[in-house]
Amino acid sequence: MSSTGPRHVLAIDQGTTSTRAIVFDDQARQVAAAQRELRQIYPAPGWVEHDPEEIWQATVAVCREALAKAQLASSDVAGIGITNQRETTVVWNRETGKPVHNAIVWQDRRTAARCAELKAAELEPEFAQRTGLVLDPYFSATKLAWILDNMPGARADAEAGKLAFGTIECFLLWRLTGGQTHASDASNASRTLLYNIGSQRWDLDLLRVLSIPYEMLPEVVDCAGDFGTTTPDLFGEPIPVLGMAGDQQAATVGQACIRPGMVKSTYGTGCFVLLNTGTTAVRSKHRLLTTIAYRLNGQTTYALEGSIFIAGAAVQWLRDGLKLIARSAEIESLAEQARPDHGVVMVPAFVGLGAPYWDPDARGALLGLTRDTGPAEIAQATLDSVCYQTRDLSEAMKADGANIAALRVDGGMVANNALMQRLADTLGLPVERPVVTETTALGAALLAGLQAGLFPSLEGIAALWQLDRAFAPAEPAAQRDRRYAGWQAAVRRVRSVA
Repeated sequence: MSSTGPRHVLAIDQGTTSTRAIVFDDQARQVAAAQRELRQIYPAPGWVEHDPEEIWQATVAVCREALAKAQLASSDVAGIGITNQRETTVVWNRETGKPVHNAIVWQDRRTAARCAELKAAELEPEFAQRTGLVLDPYFSATKLAWILDNMPGARADAEAGKLAFGTIECFLLWRLTGGQTHASDASNASRTLLYNIGSQRWDLDLLRVLSIPYEMLPEVVDCAGDFGTTTPDLFGEPIPVLGMAGDQQAATVGQACIRPGMVKSTYGTGCFVLLNTGTTAVRSKHRLLTTIAYRLNGQTTYALEGSIFIAGAAVQWLRDGLKLIARSAEIESLAEQARPDHGVVMVPAFVGLGAPYWDPDARGALLGLTRDTGPAEIAQATLDSVCYQTRDLSEAMKADGANIAALRVDGGMVANNALMQRLADTLGLPVERPVVTETTALGAALLAGLQAGLFPSLEGIAALWQLDRAFAPAEPAAQRDRRYAGWQAAVRRVRSVA
């Protein structure tokens, strides 16, 4: 690309609790941002939905606002990168573009019984071998099947080719291009429980098991490519869409974890730890997921992933549910007031437990309460739960053969210095926080920038990564292990199986 061409990229970061747009320049520096919170819909216990139309309207609004703040026209933008909450499922009518049901969010547990039926039929090994995933309501496939089974006329329309399925990036791409492109990138496809990560195709046998018509599915593309252009009415002039990746895979790129053995952990609504395993799809023996980190120029890079459903969401519960704090940022100062030996353990299994337990029926608990337990102790136990869940994943990765030198962290929670030190102490590992902590949006921008020619290569991207602060473990090993043993005992008490 010539030096006189567009030198900025617009990243769309559609997350679980908000929709953001961030403009980055060709040095991966943030120029401007806009954000809108996303309404959470809870139709029944354990059910979580979003309004796709609200997501779409917010996406257009924040893109326009970010461009205005950056004082850029659409012609100044080399491309758009999209990253998204993964597994969240949307089905829409191809003719009208209208969703047939609210989006079913990744946290939703309504298909737990269906997953149990599939396990009882001894199908989990087959799904795991083909997709790298476990049978859990977390993933898209059983959510999609639920919509087909419960929306009047949906199955007949799907079989007639009238309905389209996608995760959020796919739905946004469809809308951005005026229905011209129905595509999902390989990282998002690998989270559906329908995509064969070996053959790199939708798996027809698994589609038959779940009675899902092939005609609904999007084309699966690389994470960087030419995915079409936005319609002129959205931003003035068409802008090419050039990058897509699920939020955790985008953060892996944003954290420059491009070499096998590098690990990142993102702390948002949930917590997700990804270990780059290169071109080898490592099969975990400790209930981790084998997933696609990214696919570029037809070459797939794989990862081991541990998924924690509740991290920042537990802090939101203290704010909105218990009213212990008015703002999420207040938890740091509140937790500092806790008695060091308070003995309280919080297990935030509000929607079950993710890796390595995969127990959809587990429920949250506060254990070790005494008469002198107060808000400070509960706040500290909530933050500790994030650290303990991360250790669950790091222990599983080490048991699968990983040699973890350091953990790169990002997301909203990592601004809390005390929490990052506690994390390093709990893990017994150095924790590295980058200058740019919004690495999910950054990763989407970098993927689009790669395709646009703003960045020469993944190695060139890695050279842009900058360390803000490293936290070294300082707690004696015996003390950290004793604390962790208390967590493990608490988990055993809330699990639905012995």
